[in-house]
Amino acid sequence: MFVEFFPCDEKFKNPVGGVEVNADFTVNVLCADAERAYFVLTKEKETPVRYPMKDCGGGRFSFTMRVTTPGLYFYHFAFFVNGEERNVFADEDLYASEAGKEEWQLTAFKSNYSAPEFLRGGIFYQIMPDRFNFGKVRYRTKKNAVYREDTFGCPEYLPDENGIVRNNDMFGGNLDGVTEKLDYLKSLSVKCIYLNPVFEAASNHKYDTGSYRRVDADFGGEEALKRLIKQADMRGIKVILDGVFSHTGDDSVYFNRYGNYDSVGAYQSVNSPYYDWYDFSAFPDDYKCWWGVKILPCVNEANVRYDEFINGEDGIIRQYMRMGIAGWRLDVADELPDAFIDNLTHAAKSVKPDALVLGEVWEDASNKTAYGFRRRYLQGAQLDSVTNYPFKNAIIDYVNTGEAEPLKRTVCRIVNNYPKRVLDNLMNPLGTHDTVRILNALSSDPVPENKSERAVHKISDRTLAKEKLKAAAALQYTLPGVPCLYYGDEAGLEGYEDPFSRRFFPWNNQDESLTDYYRALGKLRALKELNGGSVTVSAAENGVFSFVRGGALNVVSNMGKCAYELNKTVTDLITGERLSALLPLRTIAFY
Repeated sequence: MFVEFFPCDEKFKNPVGGVEVNADFTVNVLCADAERAYFVLTKEKETPVRYPMKDCGGGRFSFTMRVTTPGLYFYHFAFFVNGEERNVFADEDLYASEAGKEEWQLTAFKSNYSAPEFLRGGIFYQIMPDRFNFGKVRYRTKKNAVYREDTFGCPEYLPDENGIVRNNDMFGGNLDGVTEKLDYLKSLSVKCIYLNPVFEAASNHKYDTGSYRRVDADFGGEEALKRLIKQADMRGIKVILDGVFSHTGDDSVYFNRYGNYDSVGAYQSVNSPYYDWYDFSAFPDDYKCWWGVKILPCVNEANVRYDEFINGEDGIIRQYMRMGIAGWRLDVADELPDAFIDNLTHAAKSVKPDALVLGEVWEDASNKTAYGFRRRYLQGAQLDSVTNYPFKNAIIDYVNTGEAEPLKRTVCRIVNNYPKRVLDNLMNPLGTHDTVRILNALSSDPVPENKSERAVHKISDRTLAKEKLKAAAALQYTLPGVPCLYYGDEAGLEGYEDPFSRRFFPWNNQDESLTDYYRALGKLRALKELNGGSVTVSAAENGVFSFVRGGALNVVSNMGKCAYELNKTVTDLITGERLSALLPLRTIAFY
């Protein structure tokens, strides 16, 4: 029995991807041998429902319906052939197969909010403020900080005498430094700056919040953030902040373990107004902390007063939205309860209906289970977008191995599982502050065994790694979603894990050829096909991966060992070259 169905092709499923509640969607399937067919749909944790499909003749069957509640649904087909029922499921590539072992996923969402539009035609650019650029004044406001003068030196990675890596070495970047480089960012087609945390904190990375109400003084304070927002807006660039709401620092207004704040912190007294924000097993030294890191006590986000402090009318979300930011990237979204994310999204959208709320999620966010609970991130009341690590990992694996099939599998699953509004706003990185630099990820060098060796290592195959990076970045910039460029990747920065991936931007020593290539990629983002256009994977074999965006823009990548002959001579829209064959380690785009 031959069955033809593929949910990422609109001739088989329309619309492709998630479906809106109370809106029609249609599935079409081909089975020439069948006398009749059924669409078998199951809402998660409910009983399957069989719907008879319309016989359109020639072995084609069709069914149109709508679902009325958001959630995860799963489906397969049942055919009757010579009076015998035969069920057909999906194979690992989402094609119909009698040997298939899984049901197709259908994500149903409600349109609670409008999808942001300001990312169209551009890219995200991620900045760690301390490591990007000096402003006119270098601030030194912390008594326990180590202020570095060797700007381009290696970040401190060795523990102190107590075995703790303090992360208190400050290189001096600040928000006025970002403002001074806005024209540079504009040249890269940046539409949105994603700032790692700017709240007051003791560390250089600021994930240990000291006070949500204050912008860190080493970054120039609130006025510097306002200057950045104003100047960026004049250039058509938005600013989003990193919201770290699952934990605070122990050196904070709220916990105040060291008495550095003029407050009664939770560590100091059970009568503290912040005591019930935290979970103590034995007061004061035994408390729940993020991944066992004692300087990061976890917050109970279900606490009504904490929720109000963050999401209320005078809360943190509205405070910074009213200041002019365009939205939030939510750190460790998996650790934030659904109700908290609901309230946070409502708070942001109540100030700006087109606010962007995206979550740090490392897996497929449509069906993520975290801490025993299925999450509903993409079902309408919560996230506009997520960090698209599945694409990142699949692109890097493809460029390193030449195996195209897993990349196709990943792309098609995300396209099938995500609502279109989410797919178009995905944050697509190749590297972040939490990962190795992309050049290191693409190098064939063995990773040095100890940190001291990794601290000084320079990759030996840099020329080859750069070519691989160009090919990977072209895929990053042309697949669905919005590319996110981690500061310094376009300048050729190297580095293994944190903190080696967090060096200062190499101003006056950057790889200009790489920067120019990223500028060319940025210009490509203006094409209408890359801003909401459909994606159809046309080939994934023998090291070649190709797809079509918006029915017109072709992208072909060759990670095989031989040149790939094109069926015509084309102009690569990235480099302007005329090509009739594509050499290995190249990705091109053409009409």
